[in-house]
Amino acid sequence: MQSFPIPAPQFKGSSRRVEAGSALNWFRQGWAIFIASPGIWMAMMVILVVIYLGLAIVPLIGQLAAHLLTPVLAAGMLLACQKVSAGQTPEITDLFAGFQRSTGALVTLGVLYMLGMLAVFLMVLLLVGGGMAGGMMINEPVGAGIAVGAMLIAGIVALLLSVPLVMAIWFAPALVVFNGMPPVDALKASFNACLKNSVPFLVYGLLAMVLCFFAALPVGLGFLVLGPVLAGSVYASYQDIFLAT
Repeated sequence: MQSFPIPAPQFKGSSRRVEAGSALNWFRQGWAIFIASPGIWMAMMVILVVIYLGLAIVPLIGQLAAHLLTPVLAAGMLLACQKVSAGQTPEITDLFAGFQRSTGALVTLGVLYMLGMLAVFLMVLLLVGGGMAGGMMINEPVGAGIAVGAMLIAGIVALLLSVPLVMAIWFAPALVVFNGMPPVDALKASFNACLKNSVPFLVYGLLAMVLCFFAALPVGLGFLVLGPVLAGSVYASYQDIFLAT
């Protein structure tokens, strides 16, 4: 016999295809989220910068820890964006809300993301190391060319392998924390949504690169603004692609 109340069906991660111009709207909504409480958002960004700079001091392990924490901290930023969208005022402590909500699933995301980035790093290291070793064995200008070529190939391989990882992790924290999706299912749904909307995300990426260039000009201080705007744009894109179906 069916128990009551009947539980809502589990979200399957269905997404929709949006227009290329949606990327502009995501940035506009991200700006609106930031401007609602700019002081709090900038304070959160300062804390994030301190955390990641502290981790960067520790070779390799710090980088792995940064990848591990990224989904948890991203979830905190997204929950703060949800507050603003609901007309509430975010708090600095919202940054760490991922340690209190869906923590196990978010950490699992972090572990999978960390392992993926580690695999990319090891492959690049293997290519660069092999190319450098081969170049050093040839004491001619050709040897230097081999070494440089290996570095270029390693860079291309790193880019090609990193893009799918970024696509998989892009919406995954939101799908876990807002929709209760299992980590692996969230990664698959995120990848499929990004693949389905490759043109809008291409536009988004180009705009983000331009904004990053200008944010870096005033000694990088522009990222205190751009960071929250990007977080808000991710939240807006999640709303647009997954909830507006």
